[in-house]
Amino acid sequence: MLARQWSYMGSSGRWWWLAVVMLVVSVAEPAFSDPQTNQIGNLVCSNYHLTDADAPDYIRELNHSFADLRNQLSSANKRFATSTQRTVYAMVQCRKYLSTADCVACFDAAVLETRDCSIDTSSSIVIFDGCFLWYRNSYFYDQITDPIIGGTNQVCGNRTASKKDIFNATAQQLLNELLLATPRINGFYAAAKRQEEHPSGGGGGATSYAVAQCAETVSQNSCHDCLSLAYNNIKSCLPNSADGRAVEAGCFLRYSDTPFFADNQTTDIAPFLGRGSSSGKKKPILLAGVVGTVGIILVLAALFLWYLQSRKQNAWLRGNILGAKSYIYKDLKAATNDFSQENILGKGGFGDVYKGTLQSGDVVAVKKLTTISSRAKANFETEISLITNANHPNLIHLLGYSGNGKVLILVYEYMANASLDRYIYGEKRGMLSWKQRVDIILGTAEGLAYLHEQFDVCIIHRDIKSSNILLDDEFQPKIADFGLARLLPDNKSHLTTKFAGTLGYTAPEYAIHGHLSEKVDIYSFGIVILEIISGRRSTDLQIEPVTEYLLEQAWKLYENDEHLGLVDNNLDPNEYDAEEVKRMLEIALLCTQSPSNIRPSMSELVVMLSSTDASIIQKPQNRPTTITDFNKRIPTTTNTSRITNATISFSRFSGR
Repeated sequence: MLARQWSYMGSSGRWWWLAVVMLVVSVAEPAFSDPQTNQIGNLVCSNYHLTDADAPDYIRELNHSFADLRNQLSSANKRFATSTQRTVYAMVQCRKYLSTADCVACFDAAVLETRDCSIDTSSSIVIFDGCFLWYRNSYFYDQITDPIIGGTNQVCGNRTASKKDIFNATAQQLLNELLLATPRINGFYAAAKRQEEHPSGGGGGATSYAVAQCAETVSQNSCHDCLSLAYNNIKSCLPNSADGRAVEAGCFLRYSDTPFFADNQTTDIAPFLGRGSSSGKKKPILLAGVVGTVGIILVLAALFLWYLQSRKQNAWLRGNILGAKSYIYKDLKAATNDFSQENILGKGGFGDVYKGTLQSGDVVAVKKLTTISSRAKANFETEISLITNANHPNLIHLLGYSGNGKVLILVYEYMANASLDRYIYGEKRGMLSWKQRVDIILGTAEGLAYLHEQFDVCIIHRDIKSSNILLDDEFQPKIADFGLARLLPDNKSHLTTKFAGTLGYTAPEYAIHGHLSEKVDIYSFGIVILEIISGRRSTDLQIEPVTEYLLEQAWKLYENDEHLGLVDNNLDPNEYDAEEVKRMLEIALLCTQSPSNIRPSMSELVVMLSSTDASIIQKPQNRPTTITDFNKRIPTTTNTSRITNATISFSRFSGR
C-alpha cells in the first residue's frame, strides 16, 4: 500500500509521507491498548475513488490536513479542530475528559486506522470511544449524517448491570437529560452521572455515567436532532447492557455503569434543563403556566402593569409587552377598513383575521380576539410576552398587540399565500409539487420540535391542522395560533380539561379522556401529512368503493402495500418516488399510533424526515382510531390494539 502511495509523489513527497507515517506509528501503537481507542463499529471507507490524475494532490493535501489537525490539538490545547485544504476537508474531535496527550494519541491512532482504506479513497471516518476523525473531498462540517456511514451505529456491551431495573431507569433518565441539555451548552458537550437509591432505602442503588457530544460546527437544532436519533438507538441497549454507545457522523452518545471520566470532569447540566433542576423533566404546560425565574419576572411585570392600568378608566392595556409592539386600536381599525368583510382573511376559534395596511405601507394580518375569557385577560401580558419571544423560521411571527376596552388584537406578519388547506383541498388544489409538499412537512415538523423541546417552556399547540399552517412567498410553512389555547373562554370548553382541537385531527386520548401531552400535536401532525400526500380533507368520507375516512383508508392501503393509491391524483407520477411515498405514509401512521407513548417525538420525526435511510423508521403496528364525532367514535381495532368502548357523552363539535 505504501509503495503505491509513494508512486504518486516526487522524492521530497516520499520523505514527507515517510516522516508522517513514522510519527503516527511511533505515537499511535501504544494507544491501541488504551480503552479510549476502542473502535466503535468498523472503519468506514467511501466507495468513491479518485482518478489517477487527482490522487497525488489529494494525498498531499490530506497529509497537510492531518499535520494541521495534530498541531491544533497539541499546541492550541483544542479538543475539536477542522482543517481545509484546496480539495480536502478534515475534522477531528476528542471527548473533553481526555488530556491533551491522550487526545493527540487517540488522533494518531485514528490516522493510522484510516490508512487501511484504499489510497485513492475520497472519504473516510473512524470513531473511537475517545475521539473521531473524518475527512472528505467536499464540505461536510455542518452535517449530522453521511451516506458512507449508513445510519446510526450502536454498540451494546455484553455485561448486565447488577441492579438491572434501577440502573435502566437511572441511565434512561440521564440520557434524556443529556439530550435536552447538550445542544444548549457552548461546545455541545456534557459528561454527567446520576445516582439512584434502592426503593427500599436500604442501599444497593445504581449509578450511571454518560457523555453526549456534537461536532461544534453543526447548529443547535442539528445537534439536538442528531442526539435524538442516537438516543432512540441507544435505548435498545437497555436494560440488558450495562454500557452502550451510539454514534452518527455529527454526534456521540455513551453510557455505562462504571466511570469512564473523573468526577471532577462532570458538567453541571441543571441550568440547561429549563428548570434549574437535575431532574430535567420538562412538563408539558401551556404558555400561561410560566415556570422558572423568567416566568416569575414576567408575572411580576404583568402584575405591575395591571396595577398601574387598573387606575385608569378605559385603559385596560397601555404598557409595552416585552418584545412586542403596542399598536393603537384606531390605527388598526383604519388599516382594516373598520374590520370590513372585504378584508377578512379567515375565521378561527379565537376570532377573525383581517388583512391590514398600515400607514407605513406595511401589510399585516390582524387577529381580532372576540372570544376571550376574563382569566385570559388577566394573563394576557405574560402569555403574549412568551409567544413573541418564540422565534423560529417555521413559526408565524407575532409583531405586536392592541387592547381597547374588551377587545384584544394581535398583529402578525402577513402571509400572501394564506393557509395550506387552500392548496391541499381548497380553491388552489393541485398547485403544490411533491417537493414543495415534502418541504412543508419537514418545516412544520421543525417548527413543532422547537415548540415542544427547544423553547424556554414546552408549548403544546393543541390544534395542528392544515388551516393553521400558513405559507410564505416561497411556500415555506409557518405555524399559526401557537400558544393561544388558554385564550378560549370557559363556555367553549368541551371537556373539564379545557378541550381545544378540531375533529379529524384530534388525538383519541385527548378527545375522550382529556389527556394532554406533546403527543397530541404529533397525532394531528400525522393527519396533516396524510392530507398533504392525498390532497384530501381528513373528515371527508370517501364513498366508493367503501365508506371510510382518510386515516382508515391510509391504514388499509399501508396494510395492502398499496401506498401509491393514497397520492393526490393532481400530482405527476414522475415527481415522486414510490419509496419516498411509503416512507412518508409510515411516518404519518407512526404519529397516529395508540397508546400515545409509542408515537415518536417531534425531534425524532425531524430526523426521520431529513434522512433517506428507511431503516430508522419503525413500522407502525396498531390500527389507528379515528375521532370524527364526539357522539360517534369510530374505533378500528386489531388484535394488537384494543380500544375500550366506554360510554362517554360529548357535545357536537364541528371544528373551527
